[in-house]
Parts: sequence; structure tokens; C-alpha cells
Amino acid sequence: MIDYRILPVTPFAQNCTLLWCTETRRAAVVDPGGEIERIRAAADDLGLAVERILITHGHIDHAGGAALLARTLAVPIDGPQVEDAFWIDGIVVQGQKYGMDGAETFTPSRWLNDGDTVAVGKENLQVIHAPGHTPGHVVFFHPAARLALVGDVLFAGSIGRTDFPRGDHAALISAIRDKLFPLGDDIRFIPGHGPLSTFGEERAHNPYVGDRAHRSGG
Repeated sequence: MIDYRILPVTPFAQNCTLLWCTETRRAAVVDPGGEIERIRAAADDLGLAVERILITHGHIDHAGGAALLARTLAVPIDGPQVEDAFWIDGIVVQGQKYGMDGAETFTPSRWLNDGDTVAVGKENLQVIHAPGHTPGHVVFFHPAARLALVGDVLFAGSIGRTDFPRGDHAALISAIRDKLFPLGDDIRFIPGHGPLSTFGEERAHNPYVGDRAHRSGG
């Protein structure tokens, strides 16, 4: 099985997540936007061996610390999908814009695509391409744990912004309703910011993608 600990990092309070296989204590760091010493300390405190970094999308608060952490730990970076390469290529400029020093560009060890899997210890996560917030955004899903890490696609009571370059509101709504919600109402999800929720809760109450909004054409 898997377990996790959420570590809000950067001035954006981005939910960096330590995700690990409970049998092997081997772990992935999902979206290390910054504060890598704090992330490493948390992994050490939990007795985890980090074996890879997973990136949902190329925005600086999710990927700004990936290059340094990967180099420090000598581990690969998996994700996002290749359409986010332009975001990663511009990550230093993003850092200058938002006053976040130290971000470095990188090329992932592996670009991810819809239907891929990534291993964490003896566990496997399914990769779901969920564009809209960014064109190459991916979601990581563990069926047995009924857990999804959705980055900035979906939040408790809200959805991701689509006013960034190559954002696509219609694609975002489609990804949520056609790819994520069918996984099951009981799926808990860790968003990129804010509290956890479930797909069922968002179907019932989310004003942007809930069933009521969908029926009314919202």
C-alpha cells in the first residue's frame, strides 16, 4: 500500500507530497516547488529512500526545485507530459517574475503520457493526461488506495486557472468530468493547493464542474 505526507512549499503554499510504498519505504517526491532541504529532512525523519521525482506540470511552484533535488539525491524526474516543455524551459523567467530565486530548468528523465505507469517501491501509479491548466498536465492515480494527486486541475470547491499561456477551459472541464470523475466518487484527491477532497464531493458541490453546473450548462 502507499502512504503520504503533504508539505506546503513556496510562497504559493503548494502541496508538495511525499508518497511512499509502505512495504519498502521507497518514495517519490511529487511537485517539489522549492524548500528542498525541508523536503529532504521530512523524508529522512520518515525513514524514506527517495527514488524519483514526479512532476504534474511545469509551473514554478510545482517544479522549481526539481532540478536541484534530483541532482542532490541522484534520482530521475518523471513528468510532466511533453507539451509542458515550454513552461519548464522558462522556469528561470517564472522565478524572476514571482521573486523565487534558485529555480532551474531541466529535461525530465521521462516525459509521461496518458496510460503510462510509474513505480514507487512495489506500487504503481497510473498516469492520466489532464490538460487545460497547462497543456502537458498529468495526474497520478493509485487505484488500490483510491487516491489521486491532481496538481492544479481540481481543487476543493474550485478548478485550475486557464488564463495562462496555452490554457484551455473546455479541455480542463473535459479532463475533470470525462477522465477523473469516472474513477469513482470515493476517490480522495490531493490538489496542488488547499485541502483534500473527494471526486464525489466535487461532483455534488463544485460550482464549476459539479453535476448541477453541468446540467445547467455551466
